[in-house]
Amino acid sequence: MQPVAHLVKVSLPNYLSNLPIPDSIGGWFRLGFRDWLALIPPTAAVAGLTYISYRAFCPHGRPQPSGRVNTKILMDNPKVVDMIDIEDISEKAALCRCWKTKNWPYCDGSHGAHNKETGDNLGPVVVKRK
Repeated sequence: MQPVAHLVKVSLPNYLSNLPIPDSIGGWFRLGFRDWLALIPPTAAVAGLTYISYRAFCPHGRPQPSGRVNTKILMDNPKVVDMIDIEDISEKAALCRCWKTKNWPYCDGSHGAHNKETGDNLGPVVVKRK
């Protein structure tokens, strides 16, 4: 723990106090090439922390849930109910749970794109005969 304490209490304050930060706006125009090079690492660190904070706390770019799961299967019905006779299933069948399949009620793997887009972990219901 001693190296961390030394870094926080001594090294970092010394480093920051030695940065060539001018007292006025005109001072920025008088900085030399070496002064600008010295300002690159702390500027990059601040920019990186700002970007990480923005990505963590701002919902922009994240898919928002629509509230509706089924957007295309039997939309004219008040409730989608499918009856499958167990004798019609061969050894096993994968049934869709994401409502994205084009082969309803069987899974066609459409959940893969949905999972990638939303960060979800949906998969099919697999029914097997014993």
